[in-house]
Amino acid sequence: MSTTLDSMDSILFSLSRAFCTPFAVFVQIQGCVICLLLALGWLMAAYVRNREIKRIKNSMKAGNSLAFLYQDINELEHSRQAKLPRVSVVMPLKGFGEHNLHNWRSQITSLYGGPLEFLFVLESTQDPAYHAVSRLLATHQDHVEAKVVIAGLATTCSQKIHNQLIGVEKMHIDTKYVLFLDDDVSLHPGTIGALTSEMEKNPEVGTPNYIIFIQTGYPLDLPSGTLGSYCIYEYHMPCSMGFATGGTTFFLWGGCMMMHADDFRQDRYGVVSGLRDGGYSDDMTLAALAGAHKRLITSPPVAVFPHPLATDLSFGRYWNYLRKQTFVLESYISKVNWIMNKALFAVHCYLSWGFVAPYVMSVIHITSALRIYIKGYHQLEDTTFASSGMSLVILLAICTFIELLSMWNLTRREVTLCNLLSPEAPRLTLAPYNWGLIFIAMLVDNFLYPISAFRSHFSQSINWSGIRYHLRNGKVFKIERRNDMVPAKTDLGGKHLYGKKGATHKASFLSSLGRNLAHWRQPKKFDV
Repeated sequence: MSTTLDSMDSILFSLSRAFCTPFAVFVQIQGCVICLLLALGWLMAAYVRNREIKRIKNSMKAGNSLAFLYQDINELEHSRQAKLPRVSVVMPLKGFGEHNLHNWRSQITSLYGGPLEFLFVLESTQDPAYHAVSRLLATHQDHVEAKVVIAGLATTCSQKIHNQLIGVEKMHIDTKYVLFLDDDVSLHPGTIGALTSEMEKNPEVGTPNYIIFIQTGYPLDLPSGTLGSYCIYEYHMPCSMGFATGGTTFFLWGGCMMMHADDFRQDRYGVVSGLRDGGYSDDMTLAALAGAHKRLITSPPVAVFPHPLATDLSFGRYWNYLRKQTFVLESYISKVNWIMNKALFAVHCYLSWGFVAPYVMSVIHITSALRIYIKGYHQLEDTTFASSGMSLVILLAICTFIELLSMWNLTRREVTLCNLLSPEAPRLTLAPYNWGLIFIAMLVDNFLYPISAFRSHFSQSINWSGIRYHLRNGKVFKIERRNDMVPAKTDLGGKHLYGKKGATHKASFLSSLGRNLAHWRQPKKFDV
């Protein structure tokens, strides 16, 4: 067989040789190390989740059938429930989608036995969520203390932050803790009780540093089958290991944050002014304040929440979501915060492309080896490079398998934990997860992240649910609202920003139990 190389083969073999140089080998080994570090992080996170699973199961075996609420069943005694502090749950709403009613219902039917109020905060009555949530609350008005609050238009910060601050202003005078929730969070019956218990039992020894500043959690994405939904899932998974510590963390997710109400009443550490005066991202701003004042952020092991993604989540909507996520790194409240954000920007971009590059090189190595085999170029020097290249490919394949196995294991543990914490909810399962698409999503998401980050850096503006925010010196200084900027649907939940309205749903046993617990307290009222 002829050993004359055509021009395409010549280019291919030249690339294969180039990808066997010391620097190229370093890049490919680095990619393997990144895979193994991710696998290790997910393994440690799975250990924390599994420890909680065992605790709940052991408690159930010991006769505590309500272990998903409290480890000690005696905590459900009326005398103890009557002493629980008042909690106000503030939920900024925007639009109405396919999962909202289920999420809201899971929130207002909480089995927290203490005084509890819910404040659903909207920009205006024109928001379709207004009619949907109003009808839902009307069906629970005798059992739940809840009201809809109209916040008006934000002028100095993001609309979400504006809604949160208005909600805080309207909360009950006796509220001790305020819980901020996104409207796409599905709570477990015992979530509010678990968060409150941690806030109460944390020792106030010697210095305020021992007091929890914020408690947080993280979502478990339930992909809908589209590539965009798997890209969202893959984007969140590396972050999830930072929330699965079972205790102190540096991470904060704005979808679930419990804080001391007095921190807002007294503007401690500048929480109100920091958010109100140019704040774009609630969690990034509060995390920066926590770091600056050495305050404690914790994430209890039960704080993982099912997060169903929209069934029609397109790739374009994933890209819009990624743009908003990278844009938060452009907001900051201090010079130190700016330095931290830029360091995170650089490290994340480097690791993202450092993760993708070995797979691009592997394609060249595989193609080169196939060409040699098919055309019979067995006497060429290139066969040596092809052999070395295939060794690197096999190493990368092994590391990738270990990484995906660890990701699968953490997801399996979190699915099991969610099923234990919400025994009446529809059972979650790993069956719908397509691991081939997850692998593709890993490559796509890591390739696009630096592109999105650089675009955010140079644009300094973003369209968030039809509102364009412009930043200057890390703060919102200009807000634009035009009808032509409003998307058909929001990114993750697929919520309609105009028009769609909700329906009602029959109550469950846990809902009835929650109403009975509510009757232990003083009568409630419903306001719109």
